[in-house]
Amino acid sequence: MSALAGPSELHRQERPGRAGGPFKEGGSRQFRTGQFDWVSFLGTGATGLATLLILAILAVILGNVLIHGLPYVSWRFISTGTAGDMFDVNKAGILPMIVGTSSRVILMTIFVLPVGVLTAIYLTEYARTTSPLTRVIRGAINNLAGVPSIVFGLFGAGFFVRFIGRELDGAFYRSAATVWGQPALLWASATLAVMTLPVVIVATEESLRAIPQGLREASLALGASKLETILKIVLPQAVPGIMTGAILAISRAAGEVAPILFTGAAYYMADLPRSLHDQFMDLGYHVFILSTQSPNVDKTRPILYATVLVLLLLTFALNIVAIVVRARVRKRMRMLQ
Repeated sequence: MSALAGPSELHRQERPGRAGGPFKEGGSRQFRTGQFDWVSFLGTGATGLATLLILAILAVILGNVLIHGLPYVSWRFISTGTAGDMFDVNKAGILPMIVGTSSRVILMTIFVLPVGVLTAIYLTEYARTTSPLTRVIRGAINNLAGVPSIVFGLFGAGFFVRFIGRELDGAFYRSAATVWGQPALLWASATLAVMTLPVVIVATEESLRAIPQGLREASLALGASKLETILKIVLPQAVPGIMTGAILAISRAAGEVAPILFTGAAYYMADLPRSLHDQFMDLGYHVFILSTQSPNVDKTRPILYATVLVLLLLTFALNIVAIVVRARVRKRMRMLQ
């Protein structure tokens, strides 16, 4: 090779000329056709079919409830109570059930959010992960999440109604009158709060862990205390996650019947609950009564479907309120950033 060869000659000499090289004679790149990935195709198809199956089941359930229940939902049905026969289509009303269900869910949310958030803050911000106390608390939370709902009902009847309620009667009412030591709206809501506590704790913990550690360090470096950092920096950032936990708790508690059987639900009441120590009627419990206690199931079926539809709509409405609050908080946080 000549020492004075130019760049173009060197380029032509270095370019491989065999057919198996990366370049052909014309200079175009030779591509190989890839093999079809059957594993990815089958995995994508299986997950897609599973999603479609879930959506199909949900559509069948909602469609069945809408078709059979919507014709019997009227203003009279949802705005009046039942003065006579609750199994009569022309006389039945579910206003006491709507008020009772809404009241217990709202009270449950008020009870469970502060306790769940404070517990999650302690476990995330203060507790040591290797501490025996922390392990005991986390084990209790995990076990609490797996307890059947009927067990919570028995716990509420024994602890809230018989123990706390009777102690309150003995402390404030010297007579033999029973005020708090009986099934009541307060005890049913407290039992539901205990049942949904693990949901709120786990959702809040995940939200707190998602906040960058640099925000905490920057706040502490500027002279803020740990408590001020949590209240002014960490907690506002975690509000959307806390609201997610509230949404999950509302969704679970709205349709629960077993925990309130022994703690507050009534078979029939002509009036609305007027205080926290009154019993109440509930939509879920009313569905159970219509399904098992009706003398004529075929005659009661329209009321049953209409009640289920109202229960679903009420649950959706409560969830939508929480979702709207969460969206507004997120929007406000973005504006502050």
